[in-house]
Amino acid sequence: MKAYFIGGGIGSLAGAAFLIRDAQLPGRDIVIYEAQPLVGGSLDGAQLANGAYSLRGGRMLTTDHYECTWDLLSDIPSLERPGLSVRDETVAFNVENPAHSQARLVDRNRFKVDVSHMGFSARDRLELLRLTEASEETLGDSRITDWLSAGFFESNFWYMWQTTFAFQPWHSAVELKRYLHRFMSEFPRIETLAGVKRTVYNQYDSIVRPLADWLKRQGVQFVRGTRVTDMTLEDENGRVRVRNLVLDRDSRIANVRLDDGDLVFFQNGSMTDASSLGSMTEPAPRLTKADSQGWALWETIAKGRPEFGNPSAFNTSIPESWWQSFTVTCRDPRFFDKMEAFSGNRAGTGGLVTFKDSNWLLSVVLYHQPHFSGQPKDVQVFWGYALHPDRIGNFVAKPMSECGGAEILKELCGHLNFDAGVFDNSICIPCRMPYITSMFMPRNVTDRPLPVPTNSVNLAFVSQFVEIPEDVVFTVEYSVRAAQTAVYQLMKVDRPVPPVTRHDKSLSVIFATLEKAFA
Repeated sequence: MKAYFIGGGIGSLAGAAFLIRDAQLPGRDIVIYEAQPLVGGSLDGAQLANGAYSLRGGRMLTTDHYECTWDLLSDIPSLERPGLSVRDETVAFNVENPAHSQARLVDRNRFKVDVSHMGFSARDRLELLRLTEASEETLGDSRITDWLSAGFFESNFWYMWQTTFAFQPWHSAVELKRYLHRFMSEFPRIETLAGVKRTVYNQYDSIVRPLADWLKRQGVQFVRGTRVTDMTLEDENGRVRVRNLVLDRDSRIANVRLDDGDLVFFQNGSMTDASSLGSMTEPAPRLTKADSQGWALWETIAKGRPEFGNPSAFNTSIPESWWQSFTVTCRDPRFFDKMEAFSGNRAGTGGLVTFKDSNWLLSVVLYHQPHFSGQPKDVQVFWGYALHPDRIGNFVAKPMSECGGAEILKELCGHLNFDAGVFDNSICIPCRMPYITSMFMPRNVTDRPLPVPTNSVNLAFVSQFVEIPEDVVFTVEYSVRAAQTAVYQLMKVDRPVPPVTRHDKSLSVIFATLEKAFA
């Protein structure tokens, strides 16, 4: 038996680990194909040629959720702390650096907004309850704005929930409902982000590197610079089997023939597909799926096969699915010093600071330093993002999408009323991501395939674009859960997938949520 993974993101890495740990498949019989030089997919982080650091995003974790992720990381050794697993290392780090934001929202006057209350009207509460209790069949492919009135989107709650999870008002009502249920335990503490857990470094260094290192030591084959462009599907009495994979290795075509027992795990779609980086003087280029071909294979195999999902529900409206992030490398401590004094939080303890009146809807987060393995002691790195990069700035008279890094820093200084000198010797790298919230797009239940479609013999889907009841996309957990579900089903593993923890059924959580909603 051989197992082939198409794409080297966290779903594939997790799937390979579950095959080895729980299905006892030898690592030497597992192959991971990845088009990029690095594995890890959206959990990236790198130092560029000019010495600046760049990461497209940062995923927040919680120890009250993420059941499959912690199950996986409990068996992956830390690279820097012998004797500890990645899970142990992460938990210990958060005990030492607990999160408690004191400047979650900042207004146009640079006042720290009082976020002890959610700012709901009676109508907001009723409408939110109605959405939360509606069935997914009733919600269908409706948008959040179909269920909530205009005033709701000016509440403290919406500014905090929106920027914590990257929702837009036009996104799927089903996905918002799922988030409200899945993270109900975070609702009473959303203003402090006290439930958020961070990794020691960025997720590439803290999760991907140790996981990939463990897989390599098990003999897993990583084939980089290789794109799978097609697969031959064979119908057998209504059942579908993958018989052949077509590979493109630097424009050289190769075929991989699959035997009867072989398996294929496909990362269909990518929220960071067609991403691009800018510089201090140049904006990030505008790319689409035509430039990357990142959606092409899913589109190809889904034609005429509704059980394989509908990629067009997610990838046809970039204006509704994109935003921009930026990474700033500081070689002068002045910005961190002033930001810590203003926010009242030491770097690594505050979480997102959102400028609620920013035209770009700008947020920044100061990580615990160092944020990269091997980062010099005199260098500090922080990250930010904007949900409305298509709008004219408050202090820069152009959209963020047309700005280089220097102009983004100018806009940030304007909102903080900081002198531009705090960014002397700093480098800001803009990053455009056209499909970053594509998984939040309004959809029908059949638009996402099951991890193992009912008619599949040997093909599984492991990504943010599969259907897993009760869980929420745009999380590391979703990809890991998809992988664990697919591996256990195809390999008939006699071990249950860790269930979703139903905090929304806890009386203490329900009462705390109601108390916060009426504060």
